[in-house]
Amino acid sequence: MPVSPLKEIDQKILHHLQGNARLSNVELSDRVNLSPSPCLRRVRNLEEGGVIKGYVALVDQNSVGLPVSVFVSVSLEKQVERALGQFEDAIRARPEVMECYLMTGDADYLLRVVAADLAGYERFLLDHLTRIPGVASIKSSFALKQVTYKTALPIA
Repeated sequence: MPVSPLKEIDQKILHHLQGNARLSNVELSDRVNLSPSPCLRRVRNLEEGGVIKGYVALVDQNSVGLPVSVFVSVSLEKQVERALGQFEDAIRARPEVMECYLMTGDADYLLRVVAADLAGYERFLLDHLTRIPGVASIKSSFALKQVTYKTALPIA
């Protein structure tokens, strides 16, 4: 189903909420030049329509003892629906997997995994990832430095 374009006021609301989701409705309405009631109604419509999926606190991974980021390319033995579903279910259950994408190209999946140290990643690899049925190959790349990290989408 095609997505209808957002109205300019909704884009402004999203821009401000992406920068600070803790803005009160009054603060948000001031920033987008809209009275509080219509502003709140628009936010609720964006939530109910699935445009706003939720609100989170972004936690610094270094501050909580998870400084290691690993990008993992995984290839499966067979790219059939059952094997894909089984792999995806197993990955969803792992808290250290922050992102997982079904890919085109050389690998079937690309994962971003966080760990406390190399030994922690090795435990994840040996105890969990290699034990998922149908995994044919795994290639790990360790991030040396995070150059940029964004959560806000570039909304027109």
